[in-house]
Amino acid sequence: MGSNSISKMAARHLRILSGCNGALLSVRFFSDSTLAQEPIASTAIDSASVSPSINTAENHSQLNNNKKHSAPSSLKHAELAKFSAIADTWWDAEGPYKPLHALNPTRLAFIRSTLCRHFRKDPYSARPFEGLNIVDVGCGGGILSEPLARMGATVTGIDAVEKNIKIARLHADLDPETSTIEYCCTTAEKLVEEQRKFDAVIGSEVIEHVADPAEFCKSLSALTVSEGATVISTINRSVRAYATAIIAAEHILHWLPKGTHQWSSFLTPEELVLILQRASIDVKEMAGFVYNPLTGRWSLSDDISVNFIAFGTKNS
Repeated sequence: MGSNSISKMAARHLRILSGCNGALLSVRFFSDSTLAQEPIASTAIDSASVSPSINTAENHSQLNNNKKHSAPSSLKHAELAKFSAIADTWWDAEGPYKPLHALNPTRLAFIRSTLCRHFRKDPYSARPFEGLNIVDVGCGGGILSEPLARMGATVTGIDAVEKNIKIARLHADLDPETSTIEYCCTTAEKLVEEQRKFDAVIGSEVIEHVADPAEFCKSLSALTVSEGATVISTINRSVRAYATAIIAAEHILHWLPKGTHQWSSFLTPEELVLILQRASIDVKEMAGFVYNPLTGRWSLSDDISVNFIAFGTKNS
């Protein structure tokens, strides 16, 4: 194959990861810079336009009700309260979620590339996800759900924080292309009880905030149709991740509120692969996210020492 063909495919290979059971996993990623610039709606939402009933008392009441009446779940209720407190800022590109806004085009490039290849879709189509039913687990204010909908997917966005869902609905309704998103204040476990199924299940930057990653992944697997796709992005439990994602991002650069992440809650790539394997999901591709402080942009890389994303398929 000529160098031009290789360039078109933009194929690179990651190093071999050694699983905990001694098995070897060959992981690769494919990226294309032409796919990375998925537009992100930047319309701000005035917090005053949100229902006055969204307040701290309501949030605490909601969390207590969740504890009493919800299906068993892997949620950390302290995490829900933490993110509920800053829900108004989801669409403020310079606010607490600025790192996610900056990361969004790059994670979308990986999702677009892997899902198009798996489902045999044209990655250069304006709406490559036409016909796919996708759930965004832990959708927050919808900054990932919206571009997925613009790419043609039928999108369901779920989050356990009701305030996040209200913000997401308000913003989605500003654009006819995203107003079709089904937003629900619920959990993955509850959707499993309802016997919901999706072609692709995405859990981006959420597994590090759940109490039981193994049970959470079992729920993601149960929501995925046979031979469907699962995509998870998270942070590696490495010394470098502690230095950059917590010390630098939270305490020095103030990109994130202090306490956003707990290093002990991170998973290594090997641990995530094993957890997913036990949930009947085989990881096929993995890539790292690397930040360039000079350009202020993220890119896909074979460096998975800090931020990384994995694509897997549900066993038949």
